[in-house]
Amino acid sequence: MSTVQLPMYEWNTIPWAKVERTVFKLQKRIYQASGRGNKKTVHRLQRLLMTSWYACLLAVRRVTQDNQGKKTAGVDGVKNLTQPQRLTLTQKLHADPFNPKASPVRRVWIPKPGSTEKRPLGIPVMEQRARQALVKLALEPEWEAKFEPNSYGFRPGRSAHDAIEAIFKCIHLQAKYVLDADIAKCFDKIDHTALLAKLQTFPRLRRVIGTWLKAGIMDGDRLFPSTEGVPQGGVVSPLLMNVALTGLETSVAQRFRRRERNGSYRVPLVVRYADDLVALDADEEVIHQVKEFIARWLQDLGLELKPSKTQITHTLNHYNNTVGFDFLGFEVRQYRVGKTRTAHNGKGQPLGFKTIIKPSKENIRRHKRTLAAFIDRHQQATQAVLIARLNPKIKGWANYYATVCSKKILHSVDCWLYHKLWAWARRRHPNKGKRWRACKYWGFHLGRWIFEAGSQRLVKASHTPIRRHIKVQGIRSPYDGDWLYWATRSGAHPEIPKRIAFLLKRQKGKCAFCGLYFRCEDLLEQDHILPRSIGGTNSLSNLQLLHRHCHDRKTAQDNLMVS
Repeated sequence: MSTVQLPMYEWNTIPWAKVERTVFKLQKRIYQASGRGNKKTVHRLQRLLMTSWYACLLAVRRVTQDNQGKKTAGVDGVKNLTQPQRLTLTQKLHADPFNPKASPVRRVWIPKPGSTEKRPLGIPVMEQRARQALVKLALEPEWEAKFEPNSYGFRPGRSAHDAIEAIFKCIHLQAKYVLDADIAKCFDKIDHTALLAKLQTFPRLRRVIGTWLKAGIMDGDRLFPSTEGVPQGGVVSPLLMNVALTGLETSVAQRFRRRERNGSYRVPLVVRYADDLVALDADEEVIHQVKEFIARWLQDLGLELKPSKTQITHTLNHYNNTVGFDFLGFEVRQYRVGKTRTAHNGKGQPLGFKTIIKPSKENIRRHKRTLAAFIDRHQQATQAVLIARLNPKIKGWANYYATVCSKKILHSVDCWLYHKLWAWARRRHPNKGKRWRACKYWGFHLGRWIFEAGSQRLVKASHTPIRRHIKVQGIRSPYDGDWLYWATRSGAHPEIPKRIAFLLKRQKGKCAFCGLYFRCEDLLEQDHILPRSIGGTNSLSNLQLLHRHCHDRKTAQDNLMVS
């Protein structure tokens, strides 16, 4: 294949808005063709996209600028590429987008939250990450048109809150039996042959993906073969995992579909978030059969349910010594209540119970342990530094639970945190009195004591407004091109802080630098319109939202202006 000449421009002068629009137009066509079942057109458009110079540019930018793990090296030690190196990598991708060569992934062990176990990650080299990002650009639109409506993990425009809202809609009018299941080592055990057969992609791309899967794992100085599984840490791995598990919801619905007396049909609801899933049905026997059916269905992929994390329970009544269940950090349960507090059905008749979803006890304990350890590590830090480090943790945790019945729990966490901070102040000044410590570290505002240092104040989790989350519609996907719908959802999402939501609404869902709509997977950053180095303030009037890569370019321009 002939060598492609390096373009005569620099990385920051690339017309990124045009690049994004051109690639998305192709992705939208792939999504539409996949929805029609036109496999020949899908494969033709995917080949066209992967050989596109613009798609190669976008893939390199995703892994070298936008990705959170961009500074993590693979087995070759390469990380944090310079702008000329990014262009060189783009040229290599464009010259041979279907290169089947692959390097082993580097094994990294990270702790599992709430467990003594460690989760294995597989970090590919930078070039391989860029190639996987290019493949993801081509494959994701095709499979977004095929994925099932109640699959929510690792998908653009979907979150844990959508999964929880789907469960609430299923049970708020009727108590049900629940299969709460977890797939054991899902990423590590997927059968390669079954996965590649399910992908049903064209031969050249299938060979490339197969090579990545069998590239091996470097753990320290030892090389291990990879005969099964997809490496966690790979750019395309979450998509491949979702592809492998696609069809589970449909298979359960087809197998257990039964006719009601009124002529309607009823099926168990299966809600899946990555490798965690729940199945709900009012019939106890059906739920037991669903468990056996799912176990057999997973065997074809080389997977199995994890016995220690798989149970059958009931949302209202005690069953197997439990009632309700935990899912994605939420506790889902129904309580028997009196006439004044009961839920009602569509005819206004009292049901005698109320569905309450709130933070799980384990997640509350984990959050408190995290804050306590953080405060202990900052015993010698200034109060301003402690507040600046604690605020993001408090806001993030509170925003995650701001869509459920969490007000009392958020308030109890605030009270607990007050006592931890009081102990922090007492350890710093053991010989001072209570009044002295209170006046030094707390201020009294509107009848409340506030932990503050100058203009910096510790936020209270209980001040987070509780707002009901609106579930994503059916099988909607960002690749359908309905930017009004997706920009509106982005501006009202529970995982987005209030200030970010305000800026999104003010900017009508567009980046203030490049003018493109923000997409669900984009990383957004706040930027000072007038830099603080020349007198800019932190007020909302001086803030705007930019893509991370646009923020880099804006900062470079600001530095030139200052110098």
